[in-house]
Amino acid sequence: MNRRKFLKNTSKVSLVGLISPDLFESKKNSLIFKKDLNSIGSISICTWNFSHANTIAGDELESGASALDGAIKGASVEESNPDNTTVGYGGAPDREGNVSLDACVMNHLGDCGSVVAVENIKSVAALAKDVMEKTPHVMLAGEGAEEFAISQGYKAENLLTQSSKIEWNKWLDKSKYKPIINIENHDTIGILCMDNKNNFSGACSTSGLAYKMKGRVGDSPIIGSGLFIDNAVGGAVATGMGEEVVKTVGSFLIVELMRQNYSPQKACEIAIKRIIEKEKGKPDFQVAYIAINKIGEVGSYSIHTGFSYCLYKNKKNKNYNSESYFS
Repeated sequence: MNRRKFLKNTSKVSLVGLISPDLFESKKNSLIFKKDLNSIGSISICTWNFSHANTIAGDELESGASALDGAIKGASVEESNPDNTTVGYGGAPDREGNVSLDACVMNHLGDCGSVVAVENIKSVAALAKDVMEKTPHVMLAGEGAEEFAISQGYKAENLLTQSSKIEWNKWLDKSKYKPIINIENHDTIGILCMDNKNNFSGACSTSGLAYKMKGRVGDSPIIGSGLFIDNAVGGAVATGMGEEVVKTVGSFLIVELMRQNYSPQKACEIAIKRIIEKEKGKPDFQVAYIAINKIGEVGSYSIHTGFSYCLYKNKKNKNYNSESYFS
């Protein structure tokens, strides 16, 4: 074998060795896109065991609703639920006893809307959609967002329920501000939907951390942190300690990893590990992600055990326990 032929053959072998197995997976997925995309059907996935909300979202999609309308419909279920102390009406107040809400939405076109620190309006996911569609802006805050809501026909109401007020008064006795990592202390409903046209959208809604400082805003209304959608790739949404999600722009990171052909599961795991790398020892907070890609694969991962998600697929909704970094 002459030198030129040897070098040519060697370069071929070296190139094959340098190519990630993910690239071959990408080729396989491209074939799946062409062959089976129309057979995927409507899918809805949401954070935590908000089973009724996710079923409503899924049913909306099955009836022909857009992914965005399905996500907002699902979120509104928990925003109106007085027994949910982390979203909408009945949400836990800040240190001064005022309930303030945050939300964002993003559609398949890449359009997005967001509202932060909104008082007296419970349907903030729908309000975020109105910001997106009816104003030249992406985000409205505080009184400005509330005034816009009233102008659009939203009803102003006191969001502090009697049960939330009782719990707040108990907290006032000691006034300790330390987030607790347990199953019930989640602070977000995030929903990702794929409609029957294979378009993605998402919504994220929260009352934030209980007894937060007045004006505190976490990741939930921040596009790229709490929620991100790319219709050519998929979507991701976060829940948990928002400050830590913001530091790593977690949902955008997951979508970009899926763009590089990581599975939704692997992408969620990498995003959580990115947070862990910043910590010394075991974190005393919870963060969790869910994600979905263009061929309907889903993933979830959390720092600690206790996180679960609901998946509506093939007209059935089921709750699943998520894998976690610490068992």
